[in-house]
Amino acid sequence: MTRRAATLIVLALVATVIGLGVTGSSSATFVSASQNVSTVTAASDWTPPTVAITSPGAAVRETVTVRATATDARSGVASVRIETRRAGGAWTLLCTATAAPYSCSWKTAAGADGAVDLRATATDRAGNTATSEVVRTTVINTAGVSLVDPGDVVRGAVALSAAISPATDLGWKVSIQAASTGTNTWTTLAGCSNLSAPFGCTWSTPGTASGRYDLRAVATSGTHTLTSPRVVDVHVDNTAPTATFTVPAETLKGSVTLSGKYADAHTGVAKVVYQVATSATGSYSEACTASAAPFSCSFATAALAYGNHFFRAVATDVAGNTTTSAVVGPRLVDNTTRSISLADPGAVLEGTVTLVATPAASAGIASVVIERANAGSSKFTPLCTRTAAPWTCAWNTPAGSDGSYDLRAHVTDVNGQSATSAIVAARRVDNTTTAFRGTDITTTNGGRAAYVDNGDTLIYTFSRRVDLTTVSAGWDGAAIEVSLNLTDAGLFDGTHFAVSRPSAAVNLGRVTSNRNYLEGLPGLARPATLSATMTAETVTGTDGRSHTVVTVRVGDLLTGELRTPDLSTSALTWVPSTAVRSLAGVALSRSEVDSSQAGRGKDF
Repeated sequence: MTRRAATLIVLALVATVIGLGVTGSSSATFVSASQNVSTVTAASDWTPPTVAITSPGAAVRETVTVRATATDARSGVASVRIETRRAGGAWTLLCTATAAPYSCSWKTAAGADGAVDLRATATDRAGNTATSEVVRTTVINTAGVSLVDPGDVVRGAVALSAAISPATDLGWKVSIQAASTGTNTWTTLAGCSNLSAPFGCTWSTPGTASGRYDLRAVATSGTHTLTSPRVVDVHVDNTAPTATFTVPAETLKGSVTLSGKYADAHTGVAKVVYQVATSATGSYSEACTASAAPFSCSFATAALAYGNHFFRAVATDVAGNTTTSAVVGPRLVDNTTRSISLADPGAVLEGTVTLVATPAASAGIASVVIERANAGSSKFTPLCTRTAAPWTCAWNTPAGSDGSYDLRAHVTDVNGQSATSAIVAARRVDNTTTAFRGTDITTTNGGRAAYVDNGDTLIYTFSRRVDLTTVSAGWDGAAIEVSLNLTDAGLFDGTHFAVSRPSAAVNLGRVTSNRNYLEGLPGLARPATLSATMTAETVTGTDGRSHTVVTVRVGDLLTGELRTPDLSTSALTWVPSTAVRSLAGVALSRSEVDSSQAGRGKDF
């Protein structure tokens, strides 16, 4: 319908109403005049108002004033409605303003956070309406910024990360700040200002003095600022600990304790790793680790090969800073075993004495040295050195002086390490000071009493050890076949006893009994011979001296006749042979020796 048609219709309706005498209100203006003549003026406002809503910003929170503008050039603005809706939802009246300025107080906390649309609808006095363009904002009453805790202790380059929640695309900018713990003097960290999503940066802590700091994140969007809770007491520690390591100075073997002095001024020492290598600049491996003061640990050196080793300690503080101590070494690690003992050769020694050592070395024996020193002296001199078994030494004692001597043995292994035996102390060498003589001649009865017969023995006792080859050539003391020869000693002397063998002389001298054991008149009795065996043994006397005892054991009668002797008091006398020599080469004294059995009434 055109505007002209609409005007004609309105004028017709007005005329009708006037003709009917009906009164009422309209947008027309009535003018009365006398003589019933009327004049009608038609309304001319068919134009809607103009309206716009002002954006309160990309983000809003708490109570916000929402403003709109509206104008109408003809009839004027009657009212402005301001409405909201959740994105995609139904419109809800926020307020109606009837006079400029057209605004509402919007309590954004009454609804949930999120995107909200705003619009304004203006109505003019002619009833025409117009609706503004929609503007969108975001309610952020519950929005916040958080900072990820980087840890109690940090060093070096530290990754920092902040987050906005709930996530909104509002162009947030985040800065991360630090302040000494307990203060409010905040400084934005280098490289951590005006961060865009995802709000991360790297904190180069070496540019910050070691100490304790609080951290926070500050986010801004337009006029809005969010501040995160403090991340408190973050300890910056870029200072390495101090480390002083000591190793026992002696040769190391078995389990040893490794220790030292370690300190850290900031976060404290966390652990100390002890390391070992075969050269000062070589590749180090872990020996043991100590994780608590006083930072010592036990190291089993058996895991190492024999030889020199070098040690060092690596101290690490709680922040991860490390310090390596000075290298200590070399230290000899030796878990090889060595031992040696020396057999006791006897309390009193003469002639050539065989000294016997028993060495052992797990690495192998290189040499054994047997030594002597004047008793009580520490000045030992070698008697002999052996590089292979048997580990014995023939000590020619007559070549030295008689006296008291200490003896010991010393073993050296193939690594050059050694061990020494216990000292065999105060062994007396006596080659000349004690006379070499016979000391006793005795008999034992193995058959009939008072007869010289099978099983009887004749025993020669010497004051020293005898060189048995001087008793009979080639003899070593083992049993040999000999003969016991009995001859008439004369009318008043009884019977002579002598020992012989076919192949060599037997230098035992002559023994005389005052009894007559031969058949026949005294002085005229025929000799008799009995078979016998001769042995020798070494016996140690009460004085500690070793001496020789020769035993002749009687066998069967070979020639001659024997008789029962009279029962007169018996006596034996031995006249030794000077052909016999001691081990030291001293000739046997010819002094007669009387039997200790004298007066017992029988010889055999």
